[in-house]
Amino acid sequence: MRRLNGLKEQAQTWRGLEKKVTDLHGLAVLASEEDEKALAEEVASEREALASFLDKLELKLLLSGQMDGRNALLAVHAGAGGTESQDWAQMLMRMYLRWAERRGYEVEVLDSSPGEEAGIKSVVLSISGDHAYGYLRSEHGVHRLVRMSPFDADHARHTSFALVEVLPEAEADVDLKINPDDLKMEFYRSSGAGGQNVQKVSTAVRIVHKPTGLVVTCQSERSQHQNKAIALRLLYARLLELERKQKEEERARIKGKRIDAGWGNQIRSYVLHPYRMVKDHRTGYETGDTEAVLDGGLDEFIGAYLRARLGEENG
Repeated sequence: MRRLNGLKEQAQTWRGLEKKVTDLHGLAVLASEEDEKALAEEVASEREALASFLDKLELKLLLSGQMDGRNALLAVHAGAGGTESQDWAQMLMRMYLRWAERRGYEVEVLDSSPGEEAGIKSVVLSISGDHAYGYLRSEHGVHRLVRMSPFDADHARHTSFALVEVLPEAEADVDLKINPDDLKMEFYRSSGAGGQNVQKVSTAVRIVHKPTGLVVTCQSERSQHQNKAIALRLLYARLLELERKQKEEERARIKGKRIDAGWGNQIRSYVLHPYRMVKDHRTGYETGDTEAVLDGGLDEFIGAYLRARLGEENG
């Protein structure tokens, strides 16, 4: 039913676009015949709006993966480097929150671990909206920041790293079934920045999936029941992603393609000093407007990645 509703929505969108183009063509002919400058300007403005809308639809057509239409779970993990990397992780979290806000997506913070002095050690976001995973999968990988450190008395230049994970949200008992006997659950007290206890009861949850060794934790909520529910959502998503990657590797093996099993090096660099530039190392796309990117302007990077990926698949 979800797929059927999605197809109906697509059909309505394209039919609506077809009608707008037909109407606009009629207005353009009328403006030309009557030499109406005001009408001609209106037609030009409408044409630009239609072209922009068509670009977005074209980008959406690139989202052909089985899981692309799903909601996404996005996790940001600070790399080595203490406060610098933790601050960078928080900057990335803000960037994705702004991007989601621009698209009208719903965002829920499922789990968060604050930094020792500033920033965050890690955060897990649930991002819900049309093709959220399809768009955000381009963000999966290591992100590198070069800047003058605001935490260094000498204002020296620092390089920081953070890992971004993007998972398609799984539908429990539909995508896969988990044997309860395969799960080991542990409950412990939540802790805040600096390690101090923020709970006097054991509300934090750690779940281990014995067959795969996958471990998920959650301590953001005050209720043990809520933390368990969130941890299970994360586990289902990670198991679904593991299954997807295994299938992808098998297809690549059959085709004779080389697969990089690791995270690899950074996928994107954000340079704020001595010059300003954001560059994606997979596609070569770059921009000097670093403020716009860090404020959520990711669509050009996402579009370049999807087009490059389509080219690789067709190749």
